[in-house]
Amino acid sequence: MQQLPLEVRLADHAVFSNFMPAGNELVVHELRQAAITADRPMLWIWGPAESGRTHLLQACIAEADEQGRRSAYVPLDRSLALPPAALEGLGELEVVGLDDVDAIAGDPAFEQAVFGLFEQLRQSGGRLLVSAAAPPGDVAFRLPDLASRLRSGGAYRVQPLDDAGRLAALQIRARFRGFDLPDDTGRYLLNRMARGPASLFRVLDTLDRAALVAQKRLTIPFVRSVLD
Repeated sequence: MQQLPLEVRLADHAVFSNFMPAGNELVVHELRQAAITADRPMLWIWGPAESGRTHLLQACIAEADEQGRRSAYVPLDRSLALPPAALEGLGELEVVGLDDVDAIAGDPAFEQAVFGLFEQLRQSGGRLLVSAAAPPGDVAFRLPDLASRLRSGGAYRVQPLDDAGRLAALQIRARFRGFDLPDDTGRYLLNRMARGPASLFRVLDTLDRAALVAQKRLTIPFVRSVLD
């Protein structure tokens, strides 16, 4: 994966096998295909915060990299203060993922940079993948050519998980980290913690570290003692 001036790394857990696909089977299929082929130059995924779109976008880039395709992942959240110049040279790659592309809407320099990247990828046979909080028609890009280009591909909504899906996602993450999360302990966390997956995963990481130190299993009494 191409490195950027800002240190950007894929999360180690952001792979397709570590994602709970319930309700998002089509999105996962399209992104898996995007990692290995460029049959369409553009793909847009969208959904609310903590819906898993960043995980999926990173998983696609990780898969493309695993397949030997030149790729890059670029988070556009403005809190990172990434300059438009960070996109220079990415048009030479085969797969580029832009996370939170809606964050740069209204910024003339950044919009022009994304437009230029799209055109370079299209002409070279590469593929642009973007994520946003809303569908392409609802994002207020000022550059008409950019807006039309980003509406030219498929747009897929990432569906948030229900409670059963959250529990399964927690257990998948636990297995990835090398431990088991019993059903009753998982339900205990769902009933007492913030329900967003990112918040739950942070709690799970905290519990994992505590369990390693104490050499304990994640029983409800142990979890209660750590969280209290």
